Amino acid sequence: MAQILIDGSVLSASYALIALGITLIFSIMRLLNFAHGELFMIGAFMVYYVYGAWHLPFVLGLLIAALVPALIGACFEKFLFRRVMRVATREENSMLLAVGTAILLDNVALFLFGEEQHGVPETISGVLQIAGGFLPYQRLVVVVMSLALIALLLGFVQFSRPGRAMRALAQDRDAALLMGVDVDRTSMLGFAIGAGLAGLAGGLLVTIQGVNAGIGVDISIKAFIMIMIGGAGVVSGALLGALVLGFAESIGYSALPGSETYLLIFVALVLFLIIRPQGIMGHPWG
Repeated sequence: MAQILIDGSVLSASYALIALGITLIFSIMRLLNFAHGELFMIGAFMVYYVYGAWHLPFVLGLLIAALVPALIGACFEKFLFRRVMRVATREENSMLLAVGTAILLDNVALFLFGEEQHGVPETISGVLQIAGGFLPYQRLVVVVMSLALIALLLGFVQFSRPGRAMRALAQDRDAALLMGVDVDRTSMLGFAIGAGLAGLAGGLLVTIQGVNAGIGVDISIKAFIMIMIGGAGVVSGALLGALVLGFAESIGYSALPGSETYLLIFVALVLFLIIRPQGIMGHPWG
C-alpha cells in the first residue's frame, strides 16, 4: 500500500505539469492542443541530448527543455492558430490544424531521433524508505521540482500582470480586449507557457522512463483524460485530474498489466462522462 501511494504521488505531480499546460492553452484560446504530447517529447529529447549525450548540467537541460517547446508553441500560435481562428468560420478548422501540427512534430521527431528508446543516467542515486515503501531519490527530485513549478505557475497566474491578463482573457475575450489587454500577445504567451510546461514535464520524466519518438500520442491521450476528468479549462480540475489518473495508474499497475489497466481506465472514463460530461469541476455550460 505504501508503494502504491508513493508511485501515485510521483505520477500525479509530474502529470499535473502536463495537465496544467494543456488547460492553460484551452482556457485562453478554447483550443485543444493535440500536439501537447509531442512538445513533452521534445522536452524529453532536449534533456537526453544536453544532459545524457553531451554531459552538460541537468539544470541547463531542463532550461532548454522549457525554452524550445515554448518557442515552438509561440510560433504555432502566431503563425498558424491566430490566423486560422480569425478567418475560419468553423471550429473544426482549428481542431484539424492542431491535429496537423501533432502529425508534423511526430514525423519530424521520427526523422531526427529515430525509433529507438533513449534513456539518461540518474541525476542522483540512492533510495529512501518510507513506511515500507521505496522512493528513489531521482523520483523525489521529480516530485519536488514538479511541485515547485506548479506553485510558481499558480503564483504567476494569480499575482502577475500578464497572469491577470491571461485570466481575464480566459473569462471573457471581448471584455478583456475592451479593457486594454493585448489579446494577441497574451494568447501567444499563454500558448508558450503551456508548451514550456509540457517540455519541462518531459525533461523531468525522461530521467525515469526514457523517451522515444512515439511517446507523444500516449502523453496527449493522458492529458485529455486528465482534463476530461477534472473539467476542461479549470486549473483546479487539471490538478484533480492528474491526481486521479496518477493514482489510478499506480493502483492498476500494481495488480494488472499496463494494457489491462488502461482498458479499465477508459471504461471507467466513458461511464463517468455519461454521468458528468463536464468533468468533476467543470460547468454544464462550458
